[in-house]
Amino acid sequence: MMNISGMSSPYAITTIDPWLEPFSGEIDLRMNRFKERRAQLVGDAKELISFANGHLYFGIHRTETGWAVREWLPAADEVHLTGDFNGWDRESHPMEKKENGVWEILLEGRDALKHGQFLKLWVRHGKDQFERLPAYSTRVAMDERLKKLCTQVWDPETPFEWTDAGWREKEPGAPLIYEAHVGMAQDREGIGTYREFADNILPRIRKLGYNTVQLMAIQEHPYYGSFGYQVTNFFAASSWYGEPEGLKYLINKAHGMGLRVLLDVVHSHACPNEGEGLNMQDGTDGQYFLEGGEGWHPAWGTRLFNYRRVEVLHFLLSNLKFFIEEYHFDGFRFDGVTSMIYHDHGLGSAFTNYSLYFSMNTDLEAINYLQLANELIHEVNPNATTVAEDMSGMPGMCLPLEDGGIGFDYRLAMGEPDYWIKLLKDTRDEDWSMNGLWYEMTTRRPLEKVIGYCESHDQALVGDKTILFRMADAEMYTGMNRDYHSLTMDRAIELHKMIRLFTLATGGNGYLNFMGNEFGHPEWIDFPREGNGWSYKYCRRQWSLVDNKMLKYGWLNDFDRAMISLARDRRLLEDPEPVSLWIDQDRKIITFSRGKLLFLFNFHGSYSEQNFFLHAHTTGEGAYRVILSSDEERFGGNGLVSHDYVYHTQSIENKGLGFSVYAPARTAMVLEREEKKK
Repeated sequence: MMNISGMSSPYAITTIDPWLEPFSGEIDLRMNRFKERRAQLVGDAKELISFANGHLYFGIHRTETGWAVREWLPAADEVHLTGDFNGWDRESHPMEKKENGVWEILLEGRDALKHGQFLKLWVRHGKDQFERLPAYSTRVAMDERLKKLCTQVWDPETPFEWTDAGWREKEPGAPLIYEAHVGMAQDREGIGTYREFADNILPRIRKLGYNTVQLMAIQEHPYYGSFGYQVTNFFAASSWYGEPEGLKYLINKAHGMGLRVLLDVVHSHACPNEGEGLNMQDGTDGQYFLEGGEGWHPAWGTRLFNYRRVEVLHFLLSNLKFFIEEYHFDGFRFDGVTSMIYHDHGLGSAFTNYSLYFSMNTDLEAINYLQLANELIHEVNPNATTVAEDMSGMPGMCLPLEDGGIGFDYRLAMGEPDYWIKLLKDTRDEDWSMNGLWYEMTTRRPLEKVIGYCESHDQALVGDKTILFRMADAEMYTGMNRDYHSLTMDRAIELHKMIRLFTLATGGNGYLNFMGNEFGHPEWIDFPREGNGWSYKYCRRQWSLVDNKMLKYGWLNDFDRAMISLARDRRLLEDPEPVSLWIDQDRKIITFSRGKLLFLFNFHGSYSEQNFFLHAHTTGEGAYRVILSSDEERFGGNGLVSHDYVYHTQSIENKGLGFSVYAPARTAMVLEREEKKK
C-alpha cells in the first residue's frame, strides 16, 4: 500500500477500508500533525493527564493561608477582583500580572472569601473597561440583589460524599442511551431540578432497561431556550437546575442504579455574550476564538474556538478532565463535530465521495483536538464512552488513534432518523422499499461503531414532529383512549413499535431514545419565549399520560421496556452486525438474525403471511419460541402471535434450514432457540 509520497502507510485504516488508499497521504498528514501537537503539549510524556490541569490552577482556590484567584488575560492592561467580599470596590484588590498573560491575586485569611459570595473581574484593555466572569468559574448564578450573573464562591463546609467507589472500573456493555434534559423532565410547568430528576426520573429510566443516561444542557448557559448549546461558562454546572451538589447527587444515584451518565459536551462553539462568557474576555477578538469572520459560525451566530492555540487546548482538555473527576461523568457525547472538522462547517455538503473528507476544507487543528480529547478521556477513565455527533461520516471517526483514527467509541447514526422521517413523510406504506430500508439501517463503515436511533431531541422540537405525532397527527388529541380505533391511529401505534424495534435491532452497536419519545409523547417542545408568553406548557414531559391506564401511551412504554430489556439481557448489540435472511419486496417482509435471535418484520398494511418460511441457518437447528412480538395484547396488539407454540427446524429442499410461521400484517416478532436440557 502506497501513499501519495510513495511511502508505505503505517496505519491500518487504509487496510480496514481500502477505498481510503488514495488518501493515505492525507491520513498520514493528520496523524503527523497530531503527534506534533501532542509533543508541543506534553513533550516526551507518555500521558496527557498531567497537562490537562488548568482547573487546578486557574479560577478560585483555597490555599493553606487563604485564597488564590488566577485568570489568563494576555491582552489586559489592568485587572481587579471585585465582589461581595470588598463591597464591589473596583480598585481595592488589583491582580498582579505574571508570565504568559496570567493574572493573580493571593488573599490572606481563611475568611477572605466565603462560600456563596459573588464576585467578578474588573478588566481594563486600553481605554476600555469592563466586567468579566473568570473563565474557570465552577459556579455561576444570578445575584438577585444586583440582578446579574456572577461567579459564586463555592466551597461548602461539608464536601459531597460519593458512594460509587469502583464504578469507574466496571466495563460498559453496549450503550442503551436515554437522552434527557433535566429542566424539562418534570410534569409540572416549570424548570425541574437535579434532585427531582434523580428521585423521579432515574427510576423510570432504570425500569425501562436503559443502561446509560445522556444529559443535555449541563454546562452553564444564560438562555434556557438554547437547549444548552450556547455555553458561556464551561466549567460550571448549570444553575438552572440547582446547586453542584444536586448534579453530584444525580450521578451518584444513577451509578447506584447501575446507570452510566454521559455529558452532552459543547466544545464546537460558544455563546457570543460578552461579560458572561469567553467572548472578548481580555478585550480582544482572538483570545479563545478565531479572529474576524473566521471566528463566527455563519448559521448559529456563535464564536468558534481557535484549536491552534495551546492555551485553548489547555482550557478544553482540562474541561473534560474536570467533569470526569469532579462530577464522575462516564464519558461524553460531543456536540457539533461536523461543524468542527470542516472549515465550511459541513453546511450544504452531502459528502457523496471520499475526496470531500480530505481537502483544503478539512480542519486538521479541530481533528487533532478531538484526537487529543479522546486520548485524554480514555487515560483518565479507560472505560469511558465517547460519542461523536457527526453527520458527515468522516472515515476513521471511530477507529483507534493507533490505526489512524480519531478515537471515538461511537458515532451517532444521524442518517437513520432522517431516513425514517423522509419515508413517513414522502412515501406511501405500500411503496416502501424493503431493500432500501435494510440498506439504510445496516450500511456503515467497517469496524466503526454507531449509535442507532429513530428520533432524538431534534425531532421533538418546534417545527418538527415526533414519529407518532407525524403518523397520528390530529388524532393524537382524540384517539389515544385504549378503546378508540381507526385506520390512522392503529397504523401509528403498530408502526411506532416496529420502527423502534427495527432500528434497535439493525441500526447500530448502541441505541438512543429521547425522554418521552418511547411512549409517543404528544406535541413538540417549545421553550419559554416571548412568542408563547414565556410559557412552560410545552417544555415538560407529561408522565401522567403514560401512567394513565386508560390511554395507549402505556402500551408503547411497555413495549419499549420489553424491547430494551431484551437487548440488554441478550447482549444483542454486542454482536457486531445483523445478517439478512430474506427480503421480500412484494410482501413487505424482512427477516434477519443478530446473535442468537431471529427477527421477522411484516411491514405490509393488510397482508398476513400464513406460512412464511423463516430461515434459521445462522442460528442453528433446534426448537424456537417467540420471545417478543409487537402484536402482544399487553402492547395494544391483537394477540395473534403465539408465545407458547414451539417451532422445530427442518431442512427443506430449495429452502434450507428453517420453519414456517404465521406473520400477521404490520407485526414484528423475535424468536429464540431453546437451549437443550442437559
